[in-house]
Amino acid sequence: MAERSKPERESAKTRNADPLCAVCGRKVLAQFRPFCSRRCADADLGRWLTGDYRIPGPPLDEGEPDAEDGEI
Repeated sequence: MAERSKPERESAKTRNADPLCAVCGRKVLAQFRPFCSRRCADADLGRWLTGDYRIPGPPLDEGEPDAEDGEI
């Protein structure tokens, strides 16, 4: 049988490992996946809502009016 390359062995390890909570690193519970508890799920949501997580993009030009303002 041919031996697997190192990247294949590494991916096999991570597939078989128990997933860890995205917030605290504890073992994930199926009902809260990808988190370990409701508390960690709520903490993650709070980070999104307060702007702690940001998706990179081009800077906004503050001089241009928004479509929501009714101006074109």
